[in-house]
Amino acid sequence: MKRLEAVNDFVIKFANVNGSGSASANELFAKAILRMGVPVSPRNIFPSNIQGLPTWYEVRVSERGWLGRRGGIDMMVAMNPQTWAQDVAEVEPGGYLFYDSTKPLSPGAFRDDITVIGMPVTAICNATYEDPRQRTLFKNIMVLGALSVLMEVDAAVIERLFGEQYKGKERLLESNVRALHSGRGFARDHLMPPQHAGCGLRVVPSDKVGDRIFMEGNAAAALGCVYGGATVCAWYPITPSSSVAEAFDRYCRKFRVDPETGEHRFAIVQAEDEIASIGMVTGAGWNGARAFTATSGPGVSLMTEFIGLAYFAEIPMTIIDVQRGGPSTGMPTRTQQADLISSAYASHGDTKHVLLLPQDPKECFEFAATALDLADRLQTPVFVMTDLDIGMNQRLCEPLAWDDSRRYDRGKVMTAEELEAGRDFGRYKDVDGDGIPWRTLPGTHPSKGAYFTRGTTRDAYARYSEAGPDYIYNVERLLKKFATAATLVPQPQLHAAAKKTRLGVLYFGSTSPAMDEALESLAESQIHLDAMRLRAFPFPASVAEFIATHDHVFVVEQNRDAQMRTLLINELEIDPARLIKVLHFDGTPITARFITQAITGHVHQLAVAPRKERV
Repeated sequence: MKRLEAVNDFVIKFANVNGSGSASANELFAKAILRMGVPVSPRNIFPSNIQGLPTWYEVRVSERGWLGRRGGIDMMVAMNPQTWAQDVAEVEPGGYLFYDSTKPLSPGAFRDDITVIGMPVTAICNATYEDPRQRTLFKNIMVLGALSVLMEVDAAVIERLFGEQYKGKERLLESNVRALHSGRGFARDHLMPPQHAGCGLRVVPSDKVGDRIFMEGNAAAALGCVYGGATVCAWYPITPSSSVAEAFDRYCRKFRVDPETGEHRFAIVQAEDEIASIGMVTGAGWNGARAFTATSGPGVSLMTEFIGLAYFAEIPMTIIDVQRGGPSTGMPTRTQQADLISSAYASHGDTKHVLLLPQDPKECFEFAATALDLADRLQTPVFVMTDLDIGMNQRLCEPLAWDDSRRYDRGKVMTAEELEAGRDFGRYKDVDGDGIPWRTLPGTHPSKGAYFTRGTTRDAYARYSEAGPDYIYNVERLLKKFATAATLVPQPQLHAAAKKTRLGVLYFGSTSPAMDEALESLAESQIHLDAMRLRAFPFPASVAEFIATHDHVFVVEQNRDAQMRTLLINELEIDPARLIKVLHFDGTPITARFITQAITGHVHQLAVAPRKERV
């Protein structure tokens, strides 16, 4: 058997039981490697119950900086008997299996083509600690210690992380350090040559992280809302979006409290349900506040009537949709890109909403601030479409740029001076040809600029009207405004292939890091693709142009029904035969290998298809 040998380039996966305290130790492992200057990309795969079910933590270590899931596992740390067979099967041939060898297992439980590393972790903990909780918690730290020896992870770095985590709690710090070195001591004495074959996966110090930061997308989106001027957040707890509102509260307490008076210049309301929360955001937006809610797919479903009201009454609001698996309760703690259609057309009747599609925490920060500007400028709901993979996992990204001179774009707001001067005010009148009317804020003028906000049909001056021409004027103007939005939203990013090609690929959001790696892998196999990363809906004109210049375009997305492809066909009137589906929807983040294999298979089919099918 040829063992896998790799330096700063491998995938390790921890299989544990939810509620065992493993998440903290696993995160320390990832952060220690990051502190050694080696890029990592961890992903926590956890169940929706509180404890008892299986949980996994996968860490991609890549000195080259690949941040998407690769596919395949080089070392499995199998600490959960319930998922043993599944976990062992995932290991690449030549890879490694680390397990708790306290209870003997039959030879049939292992594989001949992997290296098995056994450590009696439970027995060591039972002999060392009397408290059952300590036995469980320190078991994870001992495993961390053993792995640090096997992979040459610097123990001093881990100790510094302990110091940061337990600052002011010296008793906890000392006990964790002891458990760490207990695991290290066992590994040195029993798991390294000449006693054992050891491990061929190693970490050596590097300098490939640079000035990048390590943070979750939900926290970045919350900070972006502060940066973008949001002062009102109304929300109802729902996985995986709850930490957006929680982080917004923390940041507001830091940045939105008057240092002299202690006055809170923000309002955060945990509503009784999603319907109430979006109602509060609607009211705040109507009053001129920058307001947002954070939710997920089921919340969007409940919010649709208020979203329709805000669309038709033209009230600014921002909705951060951290997508999860659906429909119904679906997979609350798994990721998908499955709310595209429900969000783009939320509400009954003819509605179309702006969607922003960030790829990482940096864009979560930027797009949250941009959404608040666009909502004001367009006077409409704007969605920021993140997902669990971006929102709840820590990701390396470029530093966030904060510009104190930034000014909010409030759009077309008529002032008291303009009203006093006799300027014509028609609340729903298009005077500039871009579909966007002028508005006034409550209390702007004592006698002028008032109007009745209606969810029913009206004329250009907000007067009730059921006349067909008035209704047509309004809904066609809303379409014109939507076309204007296509010029204002973040534009797509084009990556041209090294060689001229008639094949293209469209992708977006959390698919991006895996797609970047897949493009290089495909090029090495002489499959060259021009790539365009979509960053918003409505689609700018460049998207239709990209599709028109390629014979076939792959659309890579993480849902069952090819929702992005459907939007492209519906909005751009594209021949469906030109757009080839590449779909991943098992609830785990898409991998570079999946994309590479899927596109390679389609390209081979195109190569042998009759000529008329290729046109």
